[in-house]
Amino acid sequence: MANPWAGEVALVIGGERQVMRLTLGALAELEAGLKSGSLVDLVMRFEGGAFSTRDVLALIVAGLRGGGWRGTAADLLSAEIEGGPLAAARAAAALLARAFALPEVGG
Repeated sequence: MANPWAGEVALVIGGERQVMRLTLGALAELEAGLKSGSLVDLVMRFEGGAFSTRDVLALIVAGLRGGGWRGTAADLLSAEIEGGPLAAARAAAALLARAFALPEVGG
């Protein structure tokens, strides 16, 4: 089970449940591989609904790698994602939101 408090998001790829998360290393790798802009620009694209499929794929790969996966984007080109592109986009958006959410302060 994915732990949202640890920034984890689950996605079923090729019939296997994968747990993704954006670690600092995964974020650095993601930012280095972005075709345009920075992570802030990526967040803004998602918040504005102007993200591309390339953005979604880059986030999914980064999240998988942050979860310990050792594949590449090429490995996902023909992979079956349960729920299709919409599920992938939702998972990518959740990864971003959980990576940059401020922890709640309890009293």
